[in-house]
Amino acid sequence: MVNQTTRYALHILSFLAQAGDTLVPGERIAGEIGIPANYLSKILNQMRKSGFVESRKGWGGGFRLRPEAQERRLLDIVRVFEGEQPTGIPACIFGRPECSDEHPCPLHGQWATIRDSFDAMLRNTTIGELKYRAVELPAPPPGPAEPPRD
Repeated sequence: MVNQTTRYALHILSFLAQAGDTLVPGERIAGEIGIPANYLSKILNQMRKSGFVESRKGWGGGFRLRPEAQERRLLDIVRVFEGEQPTGIPACIFGRPECSDEHPCPLHGQWATIRDSFDAMLRNTTIGELKYRAVELPAPPPGPAEPPRD
């Protein structure tokens, strides 16, 4: 739904949110997340320029989440790495240029629900919530019973 760089950025922000005010060395972030150090450096630099993180060089230095970034929405960080059309999810799963209630693709209704839920998550979740939220997966809808196996 989002590109690899955006996934790493979200993971970094979650890690820093959990670290609180502690400055975390880049090497530790790279090791904990499993991201190459040079890739991490590029992402952190962009997040610093965009006002999400602050850094301090030298002994005892590292990165931390800026206090005001705690209130920013996930949509803000997705926009940094994916541009102004950040939903990361296509309007139509089949890639049709026109997919609407009047001209639906075979999965239009189900896809619209997924797309709208994803968009709502990006708009309604703050970066500060990343340290508190547990992943909550909805129960799958009841489906037809599987036939007995022989």
